Amino acid sequence: MPENNYQFPEPHLGRWYFIAGAAPTKEELVTFDPVDNIVFSMATGSAPMQLQLRATIRMKNGHCVPRKWIYHLTEGSTDLRTEGRPDMRTMLFSSSCPGGIMLKESGHGYQRFLLYNRSPHPHETCVEEFQSLTSCLDFKAFLRTPRNQEACELSSN
Repeated sequence: MPENNYQFPEPHLGRWYFIAGAAPTKEELVTFDPVDNIVFSMATGSAPMQLQLRATIRMKNGHCVPRKWIYHLTEGSTDLRTEGRPDMRTMLFSSSCPGGIMLKESGHGYQRFLLYNRSPHPHETCVEEFQSLTSCLDFKAFLRTPRNQEACELSSN
Protein backbone atom coordinates (compact mmCIF):
# COMPACT_ATOMS: atom_id res chain seq x y z
CA MET A 1 0.00 0.00 0.00
CA PRO A 2 1.36 3.44 -0.80
CA GLU A 3 3.08 5.38 1.94
CA ASN A 4 0.97 7.75 4.01
CA ASN A 5 1.55 11.24 2.61
CA TYR A 6 1.52 12.87 6.06
CA GLN A 7 5.31 12.76 6.52
CA PHE A 8 6.39 12.14 2.94
CA PRO A 9 9.23 12.54 1.96
CA GLU A 10 11.12 13.14 5.24
CA PRO A 11 11.29 9.49 6.40
CA HIS A 12 12.79 8.55 3.03
CA LEU A 13 15.67 11.00 2.97
CA GLY A 14 19.20 9.70 3.48
CA ARG A 15 21.13 6.61 2.42
CA TRP A 16 19.57 3.53 0.78
CA TYR A 17 20.94 0.30 -0.67
CA PHE A 18 19.40 -1.49 -3.65
CA ILE A 19 18.73 -5.07 -2.58
CA ALA A 20 16.55 -6.84 -5.17
CA GLY A 21 14.22 -6.42 -8.11
CA ALA A 22 11.28 -8.30 -9.57
CA ALA A 23 9.53 -8.03 -12.92
CA PRO A 24 7.21 -10.02 -15.19
CA THR A 25 10.20 -10.93 -17.44
CA LYS A 26 14.00 -11.09 -17.12
CA GLU A 27 14.33 -8.45 -19.84
CA GLU A 28 12.86 -5.82 -17.51
CA LEU A 29 15.71 -6.46 -15.03
CA VAL A 30 18.59 -6.85 -17.53
CA THR A 31 19.91 -3.36 -16.70
CA PHE A 32 20.93 -4.73 -13.28
CA ASP A 33 22.79 -7.84 -14.55
CA PRO A 34 26.28 -6.22 -14.49
CA VAL A 35 25.65 -4.60 -11.06
CA ASP A 36 27.21 -5.80 -7.80
CA ASN A 37 25.61 -3.16 -5.57
CA ILE A 38 24.11 0.33 -5.63
CA VAL A 39 24.06 2.93 -2.86
CA PHE A 40 21.69 5.90 -3.08
CA SER A 41 21.29 9.17 -1.26
CA MET A 42 17.92 10.94 -1.32
CA ALA A 43 17.81 14.63 -0.36
CA THR A 44 15.38 17.49 -0.75
CA GLY A 45 15.77 19.24 -4.09
CA SER A 46 16.63 22.84 -4.82
CA ALA A 47 12.96 23.62 -5.50
CA PRO A 48 9.76 22.70 -3.64
CA MET A 49 8.27 19.34 -4.54
CA GLN A 50 11.64 17.94 -5.71
CA LEU A 51 13.88 15.15 -4.47
CA GLN A 52 17.54 14.98 -5.52
CA LEU A 53 18.88 11.45 -5.89
CA ARG A 54 22.53 10.52 -6.18
CA ALA A 55 23.70 6.96 -6.66
CA THR A 56 26.95 5.16 -7.13
CA ILE A 57 26.80 1.81 -8.88
CA ARG A 58 29.52 -0.77 -8.16
CA MET A 59 29.73 -2.88 -11.29
CA LYS A 60 30.74 -6.55 -11.07
CA ASN A 61 33.99 -5.57 -12.84
CA GLY A 62 34.80 -3.27 -9.87
CA HIS A 63 34.18 0.07 -11.59
CA CYS A 64 32.13 2.78 -9.87
CA VAL A 65 29.52 4.59 -11.96
CA PRO A 66 27.98 7.76 -10.49
CA ARG A 67 24.41 8.75 -11.38
CA LYS A 68 22.08 11.56 -10.34
CA TRP A 69 18.53 12.55 -11.16
CA ILE A 70 15.60 14.53 -9.86
CA TYR A 71 12.21 13.23 -8.82
CA HIS A 72 9.25 15.60 -8.90
CA LEU A 73 6.74 14.93 -6.14
CA THR A 74 3.02 14.77 -6.85
CA GLU A 75 0.84 16.76 -4.44
CA GLY A 76 -1.04 14.44 -2.06
CA SER A 77 0.55 11.29 -3.46
CA THR A 78 3.63 9.09 -3.31
CA ASP A 79 3.91 9.09 -7.11
CA LEU A 80 7.27 10.37 -8.30
CA ARG A 81 8.05 11.70 -11.78
CA THR A 82 11.61 11.46 -13.05
CA GLU A 83 12.90 14.65 -14.63
CA GLY A 84 13.69 14.11 -18.31
CA ARG A 85 11.80 10.79 -18.40
CA PRO A 86 8.12 11.70 -18.98
CA ASP A 87 7.25 8.06 -19.78
CA MET A 88 8.57 6.82 -16.42
CA ARG A 89 6.34 6.53 -13.37
CA THR A 90 7.63 5.63 -9.91
CA MET A 91 5.42 4.76 -6.96
CA LEU A 92 6.74 4.43 -3.41
CA PHE A 93 5.43 1.68 -1.13
CA SER A 94 6.04 0.77 2.47
CA SER A 95 7.72 -2.51 3.32
CA SER A 96 7.07 -4.80 6.26
CA CYS A 97 10.83 -5.16 6.52
CA PRO A 98 12.51 -2.86 9.07
CA GLY A 99 14.32 -0.06 7.25
CA GLY A 100 12.87 -1.07 3.89
CA ILE A 101 10.91 0.52 1.07
CA MET A 102 9.71 -0.71 -2.30
CA LEU A 103 9.44 1.24 -5.54
CA LYS A 104 7.37 0.27 -8.53
CA GLU A 105 8.84 1.66 -11.73
CA SER A 106 6.93 1.56 -14.96
CA GLY A 107 7.53 3.09 -18.32
CA HIS A 108 7.31 2.43 -22.00
CA GLY A 109 7.35 -1.37 -22.20
CA TYR A 110 8.50 -2.27 -18.69
CA GLN A 111 7.46 -2.49 -15.07
CA ARG A 112 9.39 -3.68 -12.04
CA PHE A 113 9.39 -3.62 -8.27
CA LEU A 114 12.62 -2.66 -6.52
CA LEU A 115 13.50 -3.34 -2.89
CA TYR A 116 15.72 -0.90 -0.95
CA ASN A 117 16.93 -0.98 2.61
CA ARG A 118 18.86 1.22 5.03
CA SER A 119 21.21 -1.72 5.58
CA PRO A 120 23.30 -3.18 2.75
CA HIS A 121 22.55 -6.65 4.15
CA PRO A 122 18.95 -6.79 5.44
CA HIS A 123 17.60 -9.89 7.13
CA GLU A 124 17.00 -12.75 4.68
CA THR A 125 13.28 -12.81 5.51
CA CYS A 126 13.00 -9.30 4.02
CA VAL A 127 14.16 -10.55 0.63
CA GLU A 128 12.02 -13.69 0.88
CA GLU A 129 8.89 -11.64 1.69
CA PHE A 130 9.61 -9.28 -1.22
CA GLN A 131 10.01 -12.22 -3.62
CA SER A 132 6.84 -13.87 -2.31
CA LEU A 133 4.80 -10.67 -2.61
CA THR A 134 5.97 -9.90 -6.14
CA SER A 135 5.47 -13.49 -7.32
CA CYS A 136 1.82 -13.20 -6.19
CA LEU A 137 1.57 -10.27 -8.63
CA ASP A 138 2.86 -12.57 -11.41
CA PHE A 139 6.31 -10.99 -11.44
CA LYS A 140 8.18 -14.18 -12.33
CA ALA A 141 11.70 -12.76 -12.82
CA PHE A 142 13.72 -12.02 -9.69
CA LEU A 143 17.18 -10.50 -9.23
CA ARG A 144 19.16 -9.98 -6.06
CA THR A 145 22.27 -7.80 -6.15
CA PRO A 146 25.25 -9.94 -5.09
CA ARG A 147 26.81 -7.24 -2.86
CA ASN A 148 30.15 -9.09 -2.89
CA GLN A 149 32.20 -5.88 -3.15
CA GLU A 150 32.37 -2.77 -0.99
CA ALA A 151 29.93 -0.06 -1.96
CA CYS A 152 31.45 2.86 -3.85
CA GLU A 153 31.68 6.25 -2.17
CA LEU A 154 28.81 8.58 -3.03
CA SER A 155 29.97 11.71 -4.79
CA SER A 156 28.98 14.94 -3.07
CA ASN A 157 27.86 16.79 -6.21
